[in-house]
Amino acid sequence: MIPRHLLSSVILFFALLASIPSEACTNLIVGRKASADGSVMITYNADAYGAYGFLRHYPAGHHPKGTMRPLYHYETNNYLGEIPEVEYTYNVVGQINEHQLSIMETTFGGREELVDTTGLMDYGELMYVTLQRARTAREAIKVMTELVEKYGYQSEGESITIADPTEAWVLEIIGKGPGSKGAVWVALRLPDDCITAHANQARITRFPLKDKDNCLYSKDVISFAKEKGFFTGKDADFSFRDAYAPLDFGGRRICEARVWSFFNRHCKGMDRYLPYAMGIAKDYEEMPWCVRPDKPVTLHELKMDMRDHYEGTPMDMTQDVGCGPYEAPYRQTPLYFKVDSTRYFNERPISTQQTGTTYIAQLRSWLPAHIGGILWFGCDDANMVAYTPVYCSATQVAECYDVRTADAFHFSFRSAFWLQNCVANIIYARYNQLYPELESARDRLENELESLIDKTDKEALALNDTDARKHLTAFSTRSAQLMMDVWNRLFERIQVKYNDFAVKKETAEGRYESTPGGVSTPLSRPGYPERFRRRIVIEQGARYRVPE
Repeated sequence: MIPRHLLSSVILFFALLASIPSEACTNLIVGRKASADGSVMITYNADAYGAYGFLRHYPAGHHPKGTMRPLYHYETNNYLGEIPEVEYTYNVVGQINEHQLSIMETTFGGREELVDTTGLMDYGELMYVTLQRARTAREAIKVMTELVEKYGYQSEGESITIADPTEAWVLEIIGKGPGSKGAVWVALRLPDDCITAHANQARITRFPLKDKDNCLYSKDVISFAKEKGFFTGKDADFSFRDAYAPLDFGGRRICEARVWSFFNRHCKGMDRYLPYAMGIAKDYEEMPWCVRPDKPVTLHELKMDMRDHYEGTPMDMTQDVGCGPYEAPYRQTPLYFKVDSTRYFNERPISTQQTGTTYIAQLRSWLPAHIGGILWFGCDDANMVAYTPVYCSATQVAECYDVRTADAFHFSFRSAFWLQNCVANIIYARYNQLYPELESARDRLENELESLIDKTDKEALALNDTDARKHLTAFSTRSAQLMMDVWNRLFERIQVKYNDFAVKKETAEGRYESTPGGVSTPLSRPGYPERFRRRIVIEQGARYRVPE
């Protein structure tokens, strides 16, 4: 056991090797009356190339008076400074604490001149310090805004999802520029029967100035914009987004399109906002901040939302030449590219190969806090992983998710991140042939793990607090190890069955066909899919035609 006073140093050392920048992420948010089971649910695909995915853990603890908490930049791990620690901090695992408070984010950037590099609080430390200090969403907003007011805010503009078992909020915040400590911000409460999302574009426009139950904001959020010349007009007409992060083509097609796709999966009539989401039309109807789903959203549906590639829409990524021979809904980066002097773009869906970690927080008000909160977690592209449950009171993380197991520069098959990336990168290359193998294994495992939750809840309810936490920690760890066992078998299967672009044949019992002498029977060689074969003929004409 690592002593408490050394634990933070160990975590920070490994984080130096494996920080997780999250500059291009997606959050989906479901109110408690919009969910099938009455839970508040929020999600987070933390997307950044080169980032090593792991599950953070900050143990609960008492701190002597005078203790200082060091601050490190979330993306670079560079030292920022330190602030006084509070007397007691809560247990935090990933993006959730033991009181079922969960905080997630996406970066919208906004006006570059408002970044203050001298501030101590970046968006990462703002999330994790707050998770250690707050119990509810409203308390978290107070803690966060007081921290940046006192110590300065050094990140770009952020949309931050803050939720507890009874309500969900979105806080949008941006600094005031060099020499101006603090930030301007607005926080809007999601109606309980609605869903919303944000994906790297500020989404709060006009907001109710006198509804303190559902809207909070900094006292200078409007006056500062007027002072800087970002807004002129009546206070009632003020739009946070238009003042601090004006919408452009990328904000619509690269960012808001992901929000539209989430809404479209749960609400009829979203076609009316398609011209807005596609970013081309100059005349469009702007998409609302939140919508009511046609029916309550299930946990399974939300997992599938995190795996979305615009399937079945005009932006479907499996329907154009960019999907390649094997119809993969993935695109090379960067997002923008040039041919001759003309600039083009790639689609940017919710699910992307650059995801380092993916989270779904399920916050259940009808259970004691230490049992009610579950963080469904995965390391890599949400489409390519199985979410495993981590209870919010877990006092340690599984080895496969531990920051000490591996890092961005050192491979290990004991690391969930590296094992799952091995599998994913094989499948990307022959997507429509190999993906069904992963999909089947993933869905079976997730269904099995979801089926165990009710039994595990009841077992924990029968125990005292301390024993319940041990029991839930053990279950969380076993779930992760079960996933690793499944993924190791999946890795072996796709290597053996699909080696060298051929396919070994199987019997009805699932064994590979072999001769009496024990070698493989002739392999199946499927070649390119028909649609791609036709594309070759169209492009090359008679070049490859066999003479009669």
